[in-house]
Amino acid sequence: MTLSTRFLSALSLALVVCTATAQKPFTYQEMLMLDRIGALNVDATGHYALFNVRATDMEKNKGVSSLWLKDLSMPTTPEMRLTISDGGAADAQWAPDGRTIYFLSRREGGVNNVWKIDITAKTPEQVTRLPLDVGAYRITPDGKGLVLSLAVFPECMGDEIGCTVQKLAERAAQKASGTVYTKLFVRHWDVWADGTRNHLFHVPLDGPLSKPVSLMPGFDGDCPTMPFGGAEDFWIAPDSRTVYFSARTAGTTEPWSTNFDIHRVDITGRVMTNLTEVNNAWDAHPRVSPDGTTLAYKAMKRPGFEADRFSILLHNIATGALRTLAADWDRSVDDLQWSRDGKSLLVTAGDVGTTRLFRIDVKSGAVTALSKGGHIDAFAETPTGFVYLKSALNSPSQLYASKPKSKLIEDGATNLTNVNPQLKTLQFGAFEQFSFAGWNNEKVYGYVVKPVGYVEGKKYPVAFLIHGGPQGSFGDGWSYRWNPETYAGAGYAVVMIDFHGSTGYGQAFCDAISQHWGDRPLQDLQAGWNYALKTYPFLDGERAAALGASYGGYMVNWIAGNWKAPWKCLVSHDGVFDSRSMGFTTEELWFDEWENGAKVFENPAAYDTFNPMLHAKDWSVPMLVIHSDLDYRIPVEQGIGVFTALQSKGVPSALLRFPDENHWVLKPQNSMLWHDTVFGWLKEYIGKEG
Repeated sequence: MTLSTRFLSALSLALVVCTATAQKPFTYQEMLMLDRIGALNVDATGHYALFNVRATDMEKNKGVSSLWLKDLSMPTTPEMRLTISDGGAADAQWAPDGRTIYFLSRREGGVNNVWKIDITAKTPEQVTRLPLDVGAYRITPDGKGLVLSLAVFPECMGDEIGCTVQKLAERAAQKASGTVYTKLFVRHWDVWADGTRNHLFHVPLDGPLSKPVSLMPGFDGDCPTMPFGGAEDFWIAPDSRTVYFSARTAGTTEPWSTNFDIHRVDITGRVMTNLTEVNNAWDAHPRVSPDGTTLAYKAMKRPGFEADRFSILLHNIATGALRTLAADWDRSVDDLQWSRDGKSLLVTAGDVGTTRLFRIDVKSGAVTALSKGGHIDAFAETPTGFVYLKSALNSPSQLYASKPKSKLIEDGATNLTNVNPQLKTLQFGAFEQFSFAGWNNEKVYGYVVKPVGYVEGKKYPVAFLIHGGPQGSFGDGWSYRWNPETYAGAGYAVVMIDFHGSTGYGQAFCDAISQHWGDRPLQDLQAGWNYALKTYPFLDGERAAALGASYGGYMVNWIAGNWKAPWKCLVSHDGVFDSRSMGFTTEELWFDEWENGAKVFENPAAYDTFNPMLHAKDWSVPMLVIHSDLDYRIPVEQGIGVFTALQSKGVPSALLRFPDENHWVLKPQNSMLWHDTVFGWLKEYIGKEG
């Protein structure tokens, strides 16, 4: 090696070292300030992509959303922020002409209405002038109308909108604050019932703006469904005259029922037909084929079970014939779209710790994977391939375009945006998936994440994260609430186990947790922990903490009395403390009764089988308890009960309460406090240095 060669080699090494040292660990402070991409919408020609970017204004304690436009024909040209964002704009959609953007805004009168703008124009035009907030909406395929949702009183037959406005005004004028309820739900997720229902309306646009036509007159139920439904709950056929929607008739059984049906209605609202009346379980996400001949939708088989497998059914619109597509494919469908040529369905589904895109041939039922690891957050098929949002355990969602005719959409894909360029300066912990023999000697998967700055031969304290659901997954995807990379950035190794009950491993694996909350998953967690300690010598088993929320919080409360030996401290967020009390105070009663196998007053002993409260006498590990007043899924009294038991026993403990949050902590300042408190708790009990 010559002197000059050695010099250049040394210089290259110095540059590498300098670049590496210039990077800093990814932390929760960095995470909370990231811009969040979502709501992908691509025009029919595949020329433009619309998406939403949500920034964080920490000082004003809120998220600030804006709409962005990307010219897909010029992938290297930067995306453009649309000026309509300045007045507030959300839920942007392309009109069939590919030139007009529709969106929702409160810029006029403080009420959410539909607006539109041509991509060459600067000033938007108001489309609807309704006195009630527009929720979800879709544009008819011919561009001559809208189907949108409004919250109205179902008893207001004939003049739903005017009557609802009048009733709301009369209620606001009342000086008494009491409300009489005669049926459940009295509250749902984070709001108390006010008697209104989400109903669909047709609004014609091909003439003078006329009175919206009710498509669900008198219907005792919601579309979109509460609390998280959106435009995915309804669809407009290619004829622009027929609407399909998913809804549950409420009656007096709503908190016990998962019987959502697919209904068909003409845009005149005169004729409504229940197409899935024979199925008493969940039917959802209606999608009509491009040629208008076939209705595809998702369906479960077991009434009262919200985590049953979502299969795909095909309904022949002319004959009514019904068949299941890919009946032997043991995966539950999330998103569902027809391909452009109508020959296949494009779906996303959880798959062994990832969420992938698949193509299912309509004739043969053959399933072909179109993506590999990570998490497909959204996708759109274009004439040349796919535009999609994808995240991973070490990356927030990013926008990509696939290479034409690529087998997997990631092969040769182009990153289309420059959102969050600071990510290039941040260092993430390396991660890998592992498997081991869990309950019943069945294969169970997990992930381990190395701390940032990992040094071979050193040991690191461990954050053992337990996911919620319980029918959920901690896998190769991104989260802004429970993000393992924030723990890695703080110097902790992370272990996560997808125990029996997790999704993406087949329905039998998912079913295994029902009526077994405290034994089978616990065996998986214990076996996974032991396997990880033996396999990854950098894990310091003497400095470990277990943390979880929802079911994960329940499990933390459960292991506090049944598997406390490994843990120096615990964090329980929104966890069940007293299973009996939970059975009376939660709102979606079908869930608790399915998971425990009975109504609580009919078989209270079933609720005591894995009741954490009954083991509180054995608690001794320091615990941080977090709960929120607006959490009606697992009411705040459950968290207060945990804290009371800890304090009564003299166990070191703290309670972090949020009066203005629900089952999730969403406000930026609250999220910052959450992370400050949790990481402070970990530092106190297990440290952070390797």
